[in-house]
Amino acid sequence: MVKSLSAEVRDAAQALARGDLIGLPTETVYGLAADALNPLAVAAIFKAKGRPANHPLIVHVADASQVSKFASHVPAFAQKLMAAFWPGPLTVILPRLTGVADAAAGGHATVALRCPSHRIALALLHEAHGLGVQGVAAPSANLFGRVSPTTAAHVREAFPSLLVLDGGACEVGIESTIVDCSRAAPVVLRPGMLLLSALSEACGEVVSVSSNAPYSTHDEAPAAPGSLASHYAPQARLRLLSAEAIQEKLPNVTVKVAVWARFTLPNSVAFKHVPMPSNPAECAHELFARLRELDVSGAQEIWVEAPPAGPAWDGVRDRLQRAAN
Repeated sequence: MVKSLSAEVRDAAQALARGDLIGLPTETVYGLAADALNPLAVAAIFKAKGRPANHPLIVHVADASQVSKFASHVPAFAQKLMAAFWPGPLTVILPRLTGVADAAAGGHATVALRCPSHRIALALLHEAHGLGVQGVAAPSANLFGRVSPTTAAHVREAFPSLLVLDGGACEVGIESTIVDCSRAAPVVLRPGMLLLSALSEACGEVVSVSSNAPYSTHDEAPAAPGSLASHYAPQARLRLLSAEAIQEKLPNVTVKVAVWARFTLPNSVAFKHVPMPSNPAECAHELFARLRELDVSGAQEIWVEAPPAGPAWDGVRDRLQRAAN
C-alpha cells in the first residue's frame, strides 16, 4: 500500500522527533535533516557526511516566529530581508542565543537560519514543530565536499537506508544565498540566485559582498555553511575554461573529456557533450544534476565553460569555481 504524502510527512516528523536523520527536499538542494536542538542527532549528521564538526549547519524553520528560539538579536535589516525572501532561498546569519544549538552552529557564536519555500519542507517543519522540534538542521544530503543532491535518487545513492521525502527535482538547484546579519551591515558570505540589488532594495541598506568571498576566512566574518574553497566536486577532475580554451585544447586531449558548454561542438570531438543553458536560473537548476551525469559517463575529466560575467551568474560561478579546486 502506497502511503499518502501527509502520512509520509507525519512519519518523517516523528523520525525527527525521535532523533533520527531524514532526507528533506527543499527548493535549493536536498538536505540531510535532524532536530537542530538534539546534539546527538546533529552529531549523526556530521558523522554520516564526514563533515568537520566545527563547520556550521543551516537551521531550517517553519516561519520567522521561530527565529527567536535561536537568535539573540535580529537587526531591522535582517527582519526586512526575511519578510521579503522567506520562505525562499535566503539564509541569514544572526547572533546565537547562548547554549542553544551549539552542535548545529559548530560552536560558533552565530547561527544560520532559513525558511525554505518547498511545500513538502514547510509541511514537515510545521508537523515537526507540533512534536516539539523547534528547528531542523539540514546541510546538503551528500558526502562532504561532493556534488550536492537535487533529486531524491541522488540522496539514496549516498544514503541507501535513509528515509527520504521525495519532492521531485529541486526548483532552484544550488544552495541558498547566505547573508551575514550579525554585524552592523549586511554582507553576502555565499552567493546564490538572489541578486545583490534585490537584497539591498529589500532591506533598505547596501548589501555588500565579503572581501573574502566565497571562502569567508576573515576573523570578523562568521563561519558560513558551504564556504570551503574546495566543495561540490565530482570524482572526475573538473576544469573551468573559456569557450576558446575548450575549442583550442579539445582536439589534442588524450583522455576522455565530457563537456558542458553553451557553444555547439562538432560531433565526436568530445567523449560526451551536454549543452549548457544560456539562462543563469536554468543553468543553476541543472548544475549539480549535470555534474553527476557527466561524472558517471566514464569521462576522466569534465570541462565546463566558464559562466558569463555579471551578478546573475555569481551563484553558478561560485559553485563551479569551488568544484574545480
